[in-house]
Amino acid sequence: MAAAITTLRSTLKTALLNDGVWSVFSFPPASPIANSIIISPNDPYIDPQNNQYATISPQVNFRITIIVPLFDNNGNLIDIENFIVAVFQKLASSGLNVKTQSVSAPTVSPNETGQVLMSEISISILSSWS
Repeated sequence: MAAAITTLRSTLKTALLNDGVWSVFSFPPASPIANSIIISPNDPYIDPQNNQYATISPQVNFRITIIVPLFDNNGNLIDIENFIVAVFQKLASSGLNVKTQSVSAPTVSPNETGQVLMSEISISILSSWS
C-alpha cells in the first residue's frame, strides 16, 4: 500500500496506535510525555526514488521516538525494549512499504515533567505524491 505523502504521518500514526499503552503524536509535541511515540521527519526528509516502471516515487524518512518514564534503569530498559518490539510488530502489520534503518541506544533526556528514557527508530516509507 502506498499512502500519499500528504497523509503519510497520519497514516503512520494510525498504524502505531496502542490505546492504554502509549500516546502517538504525528508531530513533535511542545512537551513530550512518557509512554508516547512521536513521529517526526528525519533528514533527509524525502528521497525521490525511481522504481522499475521509470516513475519517480517519494521515499519519506521518519524518526519514531519512543519515550518511557525513568524510574529505575532495568525496568525502563525492559519497557523501552518492549515498546520497540511492539512498534516493529505494528509496522510489519501496517501494510505500508516500510524499510527500517536503525534503532538508537536508549538515552536519558530531561524535560519539564522529569527525566525520561528515549530511543529512536529511523524508517523509510515508499510513498506516492498524491
